Amino acid sequence: MDLRALVLAAAVVGCSTKPVHIADRRANNGPPSVRPSERVFAGGIVPPAGHLNNPLSENAKTAAEGAQLFTGMNCDGCHGAGAVGWVGPSLTARRWRYGGTDGEIFQSIYYGRPHGMPAFGGALRPDMIWKIVTYIKSLPPPNDVPTESW
Repeated sequence: MDLRALVLAAAVVGCSTKPVHIADRRANNGPPSVRPSERVFAGGIVPPAGHLNNPLSENAKTAAEGAQLFTGMNCDGCHGAGAVGWVGPSLTARRWRYGGTDGEIFQSIYYGRPHGMPAFGGALRPDMIWKIVTYIKSLPPPNDVPTESW
C-alpha cells in the first residue's frame, strides 16, 4: 500500500465535520499588547501594538471599589497600605518601571512582572483590574519622594 494513501486516509478519518472555533482573546476581554510609553526601540522602529483605555469613569465610587480590591487581593501586603511602598515599590511616587499609563498599569497587574509581581489576570476580571488602576491613579503623590534628586 502506498504511504501517501495511508496518510491521506488517516487525515480524512481524523477530520471532523464540526467547525473549529478559535477563541478570540478580545472576546474574553483580555488585553491586547500595548506599546510602552517610554521605551527605546531597536533601530528606532516602533513595534505594532494596540492601546488600552480605562473603560471605567474615574470617580470616587470606582476608586473606592478599587481600594477594596487592592486590600482584598493583598496588594497592600507588598505595596504597603495606601500603596506607598514596602516590599514592592511605591505606586504613589509616579516612578514607573514598566510604564504609568492606565494600559501599562493594567498589563502589569494582568500579566504580572518579573521578580515578584504575580499575574492577576487569571484571578480577576478585567473590570476589577480597571478599578484597581483607577484607585492607583487616584492616589495623591507624596510630598517628598526619596531620592528624587541626587
